[in-house]
Amino acid sequence: MIRAWLSALGLGTALRRAFGIRLGRLFQYPPRALSVPSIAAPGLDQNLPSIAIVTPSFNQAAYVGATMESVLSQGYPHLEYIVQDAGSTDGSLDVLADFADRGVTVVVEPDRGQSDALNRGFARTSAEILAYLNSDDMYVPGTLHRIGRFFRDHPSVDVVYGNRLVIDDHSREIGRWILPRHDAQVLPQIDYVPQETMFWRRRIWERCGARFDENATFALDWDLLLRFLQHQAVFRHLPWLFALFRAHAAQKTQASFVADGAGEMRLLRLQNRAQSGNYFQRLASHGFFLLAHQQADKRFARELRDKLTR
Repeated sequence: MIRAWLSALGLGTALRRAFGIRLGRLFQYPPRALSVPSIAAPGLDQNLPSIAIVTPSFNQAAYVGATMESVLSQGYPHLEYIVQDAGSTDGSLDVLADFADRGVTVVVEPDRGQSDALNRGFARTSAEILAYLNSDDMYVPGTLHRIGRFFRDHPSVDVVYGNRLVIDDHSREIGRWILPRHDAQVLPQIDYVPQETMFWRRRIWERCGARFDENATFALDWDLLLRFLQHQAVFRHLPWLFALFRAHAAQKTQASFVADGAGEMRLLRLQNRAQSGNYFQRLASHGFFLLAHQQADKRFARELRDKLTR
């Protein structure tokens, strides 16, 4: 994935570092202690839409417990949480059993991969807002209340996403993706949307067929986003940290890029190129987007320094 991003940008790693472009890079600085404040107090507000979250899992015993805890500890009042396990053999089932009385539905059954697992999981839900969280990622405290309030107060919006911190296999911070406002011309060129921060309404999901493409093994989330775009979904980027993305050697993002990722991304880019204009329009929109990213990242760093020095 990273090599495809760089190819699309036409920038090598050294140049991206020199220009302060963090998007597309996972390992950005030496590991440091993770400190993530809650972004929204739960409060007593019960007038919130229902949210359904699906976690597809297979042999992630080292991480899936922390993933599930990050969902359930949100204290969201109208939550459907499905963990769809393909039949793990590494001790994951023992971890899942520890959550048996926590309000999560655990389904253990064979599947044909991540897309199929997600489709099975979402078919078991009825909530208004949907999302999926992979079994090695985590939500920031307060995320679900922030999301629920935003969807309640902005009924015309179909899809929202936020910013991510990148962590390593020891849950130490190693990078961040701070995005600017959503740009519909950039999305068909390259997928910068942090999947684990993305939430969408059931109405747009059903309009797009209510399924992930089971032929997609790597770019399934980008394919869904592009279908949302084709069906005139209203997108919003929200300027808050919503999730922690875990970068480790065994994850699919890094392990299957050569086998599956590059070809899938190339095909999606070609199929949707018309939506992003001609070559010069694509170049300009992408360049302005990256400049806006740099400004957003600098603001984030300033605000973080201000909080630490108070």
